[in-house]
Amino acid sequence: MAGLARSVAAAILLLSMTTFGFAANKVIIILDASGSMWAQIDGKPKLEIARESLRSVLQSVPADDEIGFMAYGHREKGSCDDIQLIVPPQAGSASAISAAADSLKFLGKTPLTAAVKQAAEALKYTEDKATVVLITDGLETCGGDPCALGKELEASGIDFTADVVGFGLTADEGKQIACLADNTGGKYIQASDEKALQEALVETVAAPAPAPAPEPAPAPAPEPAKPEFNFMPTAVLAEGGDPVTDGNAWEVYKAKSDGTRGDNVTTEYGAYKANLEPGDYVIVARDGEAKVEQKVKIEAGQVAKPVFTLNAGTLIIHPRPSAGADVVDGAAVVIDYPGADNPATYYGTTKIVLPAGDEKVTVTIGQGVASESIPLAAGKTVEKDIIVGVGHIVANAYYTAGGDKADGSGIGFKVFKAKKKIDGTREEVTYAYGPDSKFDLPPDDYVLIATVELAEVEQPFTVKAGESQDVKVAMNAGVLAITAAPGASKIEIFETKKDINGNRKSIGYNYDAKFQTTLPAGDYAIVADTSENGSKEGTATVKAGERVEVTVK
Repeated sequence: MAGLARSVAAAILLLSMTTFGFAANKVIIILDASGSMWAQIDGKPKLEIARESLRSVLQSVPADDEIGFMAYGHREKGSCDDIQLIVPPQAGSASAISAAADSLKFLGKTPLTAAVKQAAEALKYTEDKATVVLITDGLETCGGDPCALGKELEASGIDFTADVVGFGLTADEGKQIACLADNTGGKYIQASDEKALQEALVETVAAPAPAPAPEPAPAPAPEPAKPEFNFMPTAVLAEGGDPVTDGNAWEVYKAKSDGTRGDNVTTEYGAYKANLEPGDYVIVARDGEAKVEQKVKIEAGQVAKPVFTLNAGTLIIHPRPSAGADVVDGAAVVIDYPGADNPATYYGTTKIVLPAGDEKVTVTIGQGVASESIPLAAGKTVEKDIIVGVGHIVANAYYTAGGDKADGSGIGFKVFKAKKKIDGTREEVTYAYGPDSKFDLPPDDYVLIATVELAEVEQPFTVKAGESQDVKVAMNAGVLAITAAPGASKIEIFETKKDINGNRKSIGYNYDAKFQTTLPAGDYAIVADTSENGSKEGTATVKAGERVEVTVK
């Protein structure tokens, strides 16, 4: 764990030293504060590692650099607009940034593209040199395109750079955001590779200052031209196919004596050319979920041009609730592909390279599930709609039919299968809270139980595939506001009718001198308890769609 924390700190320090330089600069650090940062690595939440790394690295930043701090996903769940510039760029901001990071709540989504755009604008990137450092443990979840944004900022900025730290991301995940750095001339660093980061620090930060240039010597006789690169690999989906130049990744390892992977040399993305030291290597070529491993020998004075055949195809899935309906962006697309250790999960329209074979695709929209087995040949593209077959329901509660909609707290909806089981109970399907609760359900007969505080009503409804409907539940209820004498410690509401033993049924209570709640229309008895004067009783009649106020003294 300490090693990983140092790795993250080293990554941020590398970015700050290489992109910030040694002159005063304006920089905004963006921290991913989404809910996924609660995930643990070796028993310690990622968010704690990030906080400690920030605190450590900021102590090494030049005092005159103007550093700002932005976060996203720290105030609201499910919001793509939850982006905030907490500390504007300013000199001496280290303690303010550390304090801000320590106070963040990690709970929202990952609008990283919009955050980088806002940070660039805050730095006036079209007028001045600007640098943004993004630290993220997840991918874009709000529909942004980080690759396109990188090209836009590079084209319109004076001297804009985005450096990206992928905190705990896999190589496949990293390539989806590395383009943001690549397209702006920045660096992408995997925070989980401590050794590579340390080597980069030695080379770029800790290298000794160059000695004074000696007097020029007579120009030597020209040597024969050497090749610019000695390693020029190509990846193809199928034998004889066109080279893959976008979306692929290369992992380069030194080969051990037994031919297996040794130390990692580098990980690169897209079209790749390099100069490697002569020797034996193990190269892993990846694209999407497909990969192939191959041994390569680099010999002095020769150029190696190996071809890596992934034996893969491209699958494009459009998840729809019904035929002809729009794609549901939140639909879960789970693909169990040949050779997978675990199925891969995507959301909304999915385009992915997969090993050739039968791909088992399962799409979930709400409570609806549809599965298909799709054959995919190497080098081919298959594009397919998967229809889940659900209807869309929007549920609301009203105090009376045609009256005011209940839109406060204490509103809930539970959906049950209408058909009862042999023991007389119903199977609960799903639930939601608040007004305008939404459900995607397979065709069937259901019962909706709507609750508004102490009022509860059961209403049947039927779902048809591809249809949308509003389920409006008339609660036949009103609001009762009770005020007791000062000093009252509890207010309790009872039915007025007593049972055979002379007891009244308790409807609800509150430990205070005031109590407001929603109740079904009817007559009620009210008891207010005080420590000095004992219990005081009163009555109230609640009318549907109306508010009644009573005082119990």
